[in-house]
Amino acid sequence: MRHAILGAGGVGGLIGVALATAGEEVTVVVRPGTLQGYPAELSLQNSAGTFRAHVERAENVARAYDVLWIAVKATQLEAALRSVAVKPEEIGAVVPLLNGIDHVAQLRARFGHDRVVPAAIRVETERVAPGKFLVGSMAVRLNVSSIGESRLGTTLDQLRKFGIKCQFDADEKRLLWSKLVVLAPFALTTTAAAAPIGEVCRAPEWRKRLEGAVREACAVSTACGTAFNGDDIFAIFDKIPGDGRSSMQKDVAAGNPPELDAIAGPILRGAQEHGLEAPVTRELVELIRGKSTASNQG
Repeated sequence: MRHAILGAGGVGGLIGVALATAGEEVTVVVRPGTLQGYPAELSLQNSAGTFRAHVERAENVARAYDVLWIAVKATQLEAALRSVAVKPEEIGAVVPLLNGIDHVAQLRARFGHDRVVPAAIRVETERVAPGKFLVGSMAVRLNVSSIGESRLGTTLDQLRKFGIKCQFDADEKRLLWSKLVVLAPFALTTTAAAAPIGEVCRAPEWRKRLEGAVREACAVSTACGTAFNGDDIFAIFDKIPGDGRSSMQKDVAAGNPPELDAIAGPILRGAQEHGLEAPVTRELVELIRGKSTASNQG
């Protein structure tokens, strides 16, 4: 199958290496002006070793592909979509791996409802140099809407061979919220505290904020029709390696804009819509905005 990967960061690199090592045809779509310096061989290091794979490179999506993987930051989505020059029917399936929820409706308005296959990936990975990626100790999990089972069944088989735990999920809303109720408290507290999750959990004042953010996320998701138990979410945090950091935390440290609207936005907007309060989430957002502004001014 032919795959195009829009977004050459940690998640895009992981998917690209996994598919290319399985013999799939992979094209990495890079930012305009960076093509000449981008390597034709990707390398990825994880606990099993270092993997290398040859890929094609392009600055735009200019031909038909079986699968278009969208792995950019939510803050970069609109700009990235300008590089897609083909008609929607020339793409077999669009698989967004962005944080948040709202991007699904945006993509379906452009590509069509059934062509867009919502997905959620859980992994700690980062790009350490162009074409070079590092995957942390967290297990990689990819949940994909069952609407794409007929188009992506063999693709997920290839990813499983690489060690990625994949499954199809018939409940799209739960698929997306199941990531957000974990990601939002994790990203917001680690970024606001400028500390890994282990330190957040050990410090009473930050643990209290973490628990409050979890309860607010679960309350909003329940009001939106998808119920989660806060105690189950707390148990997940207790299993995450203590040195785990969120991508939002790394973005702020690097002076890049954080994905606040994508990650905290659905909780704050959902709380307002359903008459709920989300003071902890709101406080964490303001703390992060302050850090982000200070970082950019510095």
